[in-house]
Amino acid sequence: MSEHKHTHDGHTHTHEGHAHVHGEHTHTHSPEHKKAVLNRMSRIIGHMESVRKMVENDRDCTDVLIQLSAVSSALQGVSRAVLKEHMSTCIVEAVQQDDMEALEELNDAIDKFMK
Repeated sequence: MSEHKHTHDGHTHTHEGHAHVHGEHTHTHSPEHKKAVLNRMSRIIGHMESVRKMVENDRDCTDVLIQLSAVSSALQGVSRAVLKEHMSTCIVEAVQQDDMEALEELNDAIDKFMK
């Protein structure tokens, strides 16, 4: 894992194993986490394609709704995984560095996530 340091707004940030850019908050997390998230997203996309075909083939509305509920649950699950990873890496570091901007952005993201 490589170490990266940068300074902005009077704060120096050290990042080990991931990149962090304020404003855009571009993160490169562990390859394992990224692969797990991408795999879950691929399954969700595949599931949505199946639901789309169910609608195209005039499948029973109840069956379609059940599958849409399963997709929604899976999407919430991957969202929680991304949020937990963000909090355990980027936000922990932001707290250690007194980075109020990152904390405000987290609050905004949570507000959008909880809608």
